[in-house]
Amino acid sequence: MLNGWIILDKPHGLGSTQAVGAVKRALREGGYAKAKIGHGGTLDPLATGVLPIALGEATKLAGRMLDSDKIYEFTVTFGTETDTLDLEGVVVAESDARPTLEQLEAVLPRFTGPIAQVPPVYSALKVDGQRAYDLARAGEEVVLKSRDVVVHALTTRRPREGGGRFDAMQHILKPAPAFAGATPLDAITLTAHVSKGTYIRSLARDIATALGTVGHVTMLHRVKAGPFTLDHAISLDILFEKSKARALEDITLPLRTALVDIPALALSPEQAGALKQGRVLTGIAAPDGLTLATLDETPVALVECSDGTIKVERGFNL
Repeated sequence: MLNGWIILDKPHGLGSTQAVGAVKRALREGGYAKAKIGHGGTLDPLATGVLPIALGEATKLAGRMLDSDKIYEFTVTFGTETDTLDLEGVVVAESDARPTLEQLEAVLPRFTGPIAQVPPVYSALKVDGQRAYDLARAGEEVVLKSRDVVVHALTTRRPREGGGRFDAMQHILKPAPAFAGATPLDAITLTAHVSKGTYIRSLARDIATALGTVGHVTMLHRVKAGPFTLDHAISLDILFEKSKARALEDITLPLRTALVDIPALALSPEQAGALKQGRVLTGIAAPDGLTLATLDETPVALVECSDGTIKVERGFNL
């Protein structure tokens, strides 16, 4: 059984649930033991990029991955707003106004740091027990509350020349300075480093509104999720090539790669055995806070250390 992470470079048009299904199929076709599988943060079908897939014991860390910061590159096309705030929806508002690069860069500080945003009505958030997007598709009015998020950084990038839908979906980007400061922009590509719960579609909508126009997202590419980047990501073609060769181990990252920000604590076999039994350890010289307890480099448990006392937060069966 595999325990760890497969990081997919999710293609355009594939949903996160379908991506999990693809990994399940790869395991099955490769003759691997059935394992729990989950993903570390939903990407819409129109979005591309880093999608961490947790296998086996790594699924116990999926919640931490959902809570982690993300980095996205996204293109805002000005002049039209859709009901979904992306290419999937129908146009609900139009404007002839176009911002300049100077104007856009002047408003970006308003959207950096702690901000409040209203999520898109086409989202998976629940309203009275039902998904907001189900209510919206049924034609019902959906009112979502504003929520607090953090945008750690927001910078300009430039889409490829051409400006068409195909070009907008590419993620080979060039620096923004090639824009003349006074030239009206039909579209702009930005890079955003955001906290959990941040909706890029809402961010794009609000930036356009602040510029006196409307807009929607025409490209969304996740380049980092927690510690995982595009350097870790593999395509579906490679996934199935490795599956046929029974070599999925080659592309499965260890469970602990999701915990690079957590200090490690080496245990003796006796201490490891006690933690596996759910016992509390005392008199341990370790800094306070969340720690990864290991035995011979093998993760034993995520533990909370406080004044030399260690309690298990999440145990691993490895």
